[in-house]
Amino acid sequence: QVQLVESGGGLVQAGGSLKLSCAASGRTFSSSVMAWFRQAPGKEREFVAAISWRGGRTSTADSVKGRFTASRDNAKNTVYLQMNSLKPEDTAVYYCAARSGAVVTTTQYDYGSWGQGTQVTVSS
Repeated sequence: QVQLVESGGGLVQAGGSLKLSCAASGRTFSSSVMAWFRQAPGKEREFVAAISWRGGRTSTADSVKGRFTASRDNAKNTVYLQMNSLKPEDTAVYYCAARSGAVVTTTQYDYGSWGQGTQVTVSS
C-alpha cells in the first residue's frame, strides 16, 4: 500500500500555471504506476494523466493534452503534474493515485491508493 499526500493547489488566473506534487510513502512507490484524476463539483471523477514507474510511458486526457504534463522523481518518492495555460474548466479537486504493476490505465477503479486531494481554482 502506498500513502499519498498532494500539495500545490490554489487559486490562479486563466492562462496561468500551477505545479502539483504528490508525496508518497511506502516501499512500493518506485514500482507503481502513478496517476492524476480530478473531480469538479457535480461531476464524476475523471482521468487527467498517468505515468509508468520508470516514466517511460505516459497517458494524458485529450482535454489537457499539450497543457498538462505528469512526471516523477523516484528518488524523492514524488510525482508531479505541471499545469500550464489553465482554464476555468480545469477547476476541480485533483487527486493523486497509485496502482501496482506496469500497465498505465485511465480507469479510476484500477487504482487502489488515493490521496486526499488538493483544490485547484482557475478564475476567468
